[in-house]
Amino acid sequence: MPDAERSFERIEDADLERLAFLAKKDHEDFFARHPRWRDLYAGRIVCVALCQGAALHFVDGRNGVKDFDVWTFFAEHPAGRLRADRRVASVDFGPSKFGHHPGEAGYIGRRIDFLMRSLRCQPDADPAKAIREYLSSGTTGSARALARKAVVLIEPNRLRGRVVWPFQ
Repeated sequence: MPDAERSFERIEDADLERLAFLAKKDHEDFFARHPRWRDLYAGRIVCVALCQGAALHFVDGRNGVKDFDVWTFFAEHPAGRLRADRRVASVDFGPSKFGHHPGEAGYIGRRIDFLMRSLRCQPDADPAKAIREYLSSGTTGSARALARKAVVLIEPNRLRGRVVWPFQ
């Protein structure tokens, strides 16, 4: 695949599965480096989602994929809100049909940005409902930015590929 600013290849279940695998590795790394957050949040993942431009491409097939923004949403712990809101960890998707963005030195494939946010919900909350409530509230800059595009669930596995925003 030649270098291109955007890839218009279709995002398939196997691609979402790869993103889920890499997100799990990111969680393990984050919690290994931050034991306080591990103790509070390791069992409180509500969902992992593909967001923004790549998610919009999953929905419409026209936006193209510049990079992948993968968000993990946690149920907020009573002892404190997860303070990883501004944390962005980036990894390489690796060689794939999506090719490489020419402006991304040091990457073989598309860049994946991993972000985290705690939501005011219970750990067993319905992931789609929790995301919709967060985005509909528009109370944070992140919520407003994410609401402009799309959100596709990656985890839990049983909901992989479900478009939860825009609401359908």
